[in-house]
Amino acid sequence: MQLARALFAAIAAIMITFSADHSAAVGLAVFSGWAIATALVVGAGALLAYPRERRGGMLLLAALMLLAGMIGGLPPLRSTTLFFALVIVWALLAGAAELVIGILARRRGGVGSDDARDAILIGAVTIALGIGLLLVNPAYSLEYFIKDADATFVLTGITIGVGLFGGYAAIVAVFLGIAGFSPRRVVAAADAPTVDAPAADSPRPAGEPA
Repeated sequence: MQLARALFAAIAAIMITFSADHSAAVGLAVFSGWAIATALVVGAGALLAYPRERRGGMLLLAALMLLAGMIGGLPPLRSTTLFFALVIVWALLAGAAELVIGILARRRGGVGSDDARDAILIGAVTIALGIGLLLVNPAYSLEYFIKDADATFVLTGITIGVGLFGGYAAIVAVFLGIAGFSPRRVVAAADAPTVDAPAADSPRPAGEPA
């Protein structure tokens, strides 16, 4: 699941990085596709790989991502205002949900909690994305001239916002890619219940068959 999430995040980061158009339409299109694909992976992973007591949080996370992706996937609604409103609300809610999932998993401990650190970090980074977008003015516009290119360019709030999401996707791709290839703890000898067995050289009671 971690590797699949890393792959989709990497695709989103590459699409934004190598796109000359950082408009709201492009930003929402990339966000929508990434969110829906990731939601399907998280939902399937919750049902197939997580213990029953931990499925609820992951299914909630998948639902938040799926809903945000579906809203962003409606072309008539794509605008600068929708991009900032949708991504900020999603980032704060989904980030808080994943952060809580990770904290609870770490407190429980035991087998199956090795991804707690991943959830805590991704949750914190997602919240940071929401806070960062809150600091960007959607109406911001700065015209500047580059002498070497002999051209005038305009830096806008939506360009910054889409770029922030692209940077977030790149961070998620790198971290989850590393996490996906890291070895996971299985049932250790210290965690497994032990049953005392009589030693081979211990004396047997009288009359007991060997």
